[in-house]
Amino acid sequence: MATDSATDLFEQHRPVLTGVAYRMLGRVADAEDVVQEAWLRWSAADHGQVRDPRAYLVRVTTRLAIDRLRHVQSRREAYVGPWLPEPYVTDFGPTVPDTAERAVLAESVSLAVLVVMESLSPLERAVFVLREAFGFPYAEIAHTLDRGEAAVRQLAGRARKHVEAGRPRYEVDPVERRDLTERFLAAAAEGDLEGLMALLAPDVRLVGDSGGKAKAPLRVVETAEKVGRFLHGVAAKGLAPGSELELRFLELNGAESVLLLADGKPDSVLQVDTADGRIQRVYIIRNPDKLLLLAHHGHGE
Repeated sequence: MATDSATDLFEQHRPVLTGVAYRMLGRVADAEDVVQEAWLRWSAADHGQVRDPRAYLVRVTTRLAIDRLRHVQSRREAYVGPWLPEPYVTDFGPTVPDTAERAVLAESVSLAVLVVMESLSPLERAVFVLREAFGFPYAEIAHTLDRGEAAVRQLAGRARKHVEAGRPRYEVDPVERRDLTERFLAAAAEGDLEGLMALLAPDVRLVGDSGGKAKAPLRVVETAEKVGRFLHGVAAKGLAPGSELELRFLELNGAESVLLLADGKPDSVLQVDTADGRIQRVYIIRNPDKLLLLAHHGHGE
């Protein structure tokens, strides 16, 4: 295979490889490292021996991601406060025209599901990602992981049960999410505590991720009263005096989110899960390391 066509083939499959690696690792830089390593393996491979390039590349990427995941898990255990994945821009655009497929991809990359997937073993996580997000046949996953098909089915069943038990029980309506997000931001900006509380479900949960590098609660905040008071306090304090604030809507992890910029630099990402006209979960990502890649999304559409 000529070098050009080998490169073209790799680029053609890059979105799938990046999607697999990110869902495995929850961090864009780790996913990009894995895909780069897969490219090095691919460029050194004997392409004449590769019957199915996509299957080959997914296999290499998945195995590299499993190794990387085992390596970073200890780093996660030492993490300060709640951990959320690094925000991932998911404008699927024309690459995924089918709405059912789009819904599956968005669900498997959602903050709620990725948080639950953190407690899966690397093998369970790999099986879950390949099967649930990308629909690979069990036989192909078994070949990818060097496991028997029966063992893979068992891993898949266990992983699915675990994710189902841990993920929210409600479906989020995108129109309702946008509406409640806008009302939520308006109430916070106006210091309207009653208006804020009226938008929150009684058992709402707020998860803030700062990694100890910015101000955010070091534990999950629960109940409408506590979440409302916390957000009211944050809004009242505001950012550093004199800093210019800008809000920008963009799609992250399959859902409309708000990027807050202070003096043109990413300060926070806010995303809410909604159901029955109320906000059920609030996610706030403030760890500056996780916002670096969003800097260029702050300027122009």
